[in-house]
Amino acid sequence: MQKREQGKSAASDAGAPAPKRGRPLGSGTNSSAAAAASAEAAAPASLLGPTLQVHSAFADQNHKRIVLALQSGLKSELTWALNALNLLSFKEKDEVRKDATPLAKVPGLLDALLQVIDDWRDIALPKDISKTRRARILGVNAGVTGFGNEYEALSLNGHPSKSNAATVTDALAQKGATKHRPEDWWYDEDGLFNLDEEGRAEKQQCAVAASNIVRNFSFMGENEIIMAQNRHCVETVFQCIEDHGTEDEELVTNVLEILVNLAPLLDLRIFSSPKPSFINFTENRAVQAIIAMLESSVKVWHCSAAEIIGRMVINPDNEPFLLLFASQIYKRLVDLLSLPALDAQAAAVGALYNLAEVNTDCRLKLASERWAVDRLLKIVKAPHPVHDICRKAAMILENLVSEPQNRVHLLAYENAFAEVLISESKQSDSFARILYEMTSRPSSKLGMTRAVWGM
Repeated sequence: MQKREQGKSAASDAGAPAPKRGRPLGSGTNSSAAAAASAEAAAPASLLGPTLQVHSAFADQNHKRIVLALQSGLKSELTWALNALNLLSFKEKDEVRKDATPLAKVPGLLDALLQVIDDWRDIALPKDISKTRRARILGVNAGVTGFGNEYEALSLNGHPSKSNAATVTDALAQKGATKHRPEDWWYDEDGLFNLDEEGRAEKQQCAVAASNIVRNFSFMGENEIIMAQNRHCVETVFQCIEDHGTEDEELVTNVLEILVNLAPLLDLRIFSSPKPSFINFTENRAVQAIIAMLESSVKVWHCSAAEIIGRMVINPDNEPFLLLFASQIYKRLVDLLSLPALDAQAAAVGALYNLAEVNTDCRLKLASERWAVDRLLKIVKAPHPVHDICRKAAMILENLVSEPQNRVHLLAYENAFAEVLISESKQSDSFARILYEMTSRPSSKLGMTRAVWGM
């Protein structure tokens, strides 16, 4: 009897399938768990890590299926594609086991993801604002997409025969309905082709997931140029920012991070380029959308907007569009310097540092902005915990004093500059140059008699 049981156990051990790497202990038979434990112990350290991984060749082998799933508009297909892309687009810093997924390897993927966002934006307006019929874009050839209560609508909206009339009546009675909906119910505000509240919420979740995937892709250097030169991508991002008052907050935050990553490569002239346009957008509208985010009270939003401005102005082709709104930008950035949040101060200093190096007019306007010099001095004196921020604040003041028209105005802060100089601060060299520029040049008539800093 014991020999028979030993034989059975040996046969079961021999015929058991090889366990998958990373399978949690206790999820299968004892033999499988033991084999999994031994396999993990024998595996090299470079293979250890999260149990949920996607093979690097997955995108190459399934790129057509992923794009078609996104374009289908079907809930199950969309869910599968978004989950797969979420794993493909996520990569830990210094991750050596998985390569980044360049968008160029998956033709049509970026536009398909943006289409998911556009599909939500087409139905995003509240019902009490607009009663117009909304055209269904995705899944136009499918009878039911799987979102919301479409199956119930399909079963209750048909013309039932006499044999199933009692069944439909019972179903209506169970739901408390008093009468049938009219024949054109499918095309009404809450009809089959215009989703109910549950379906709208699911579409919104898909749009947020798609924006998160595009955000993840924007962190990969291989994708930055492709995304910055894609007009559909740029227009969608700016339109979401423009509608931040009514749009989902997580979606707005994701597109802001996309724009922060793409800003150094972004050329606003793309809106007037011959590339096909999906939304009639202009350069001035884009800048106004960024300024609206800069004026926002949400810290993440105004910090991101300040970073976007500071990075976009590096491109000389963007300067004419940004400088049209220079007074608004300077005023708000100076206001951010007074906030207690350190990251807001850092974002504002970074933007002002790049703006102060554009041209003379920028330096003159910034110096004439009320509280600008005073607040930059406070950041240096505090000091800000990030040394580079203090250095940039001192460099901004040095750029301002390089203009002869600003020196008379800056002489009012001569004593404050001298205090920083003799305090053995790390920025002493910068303030020594500032005092030298203020008092040693012939153009500074008021300071010539007091010029001792040039010695």
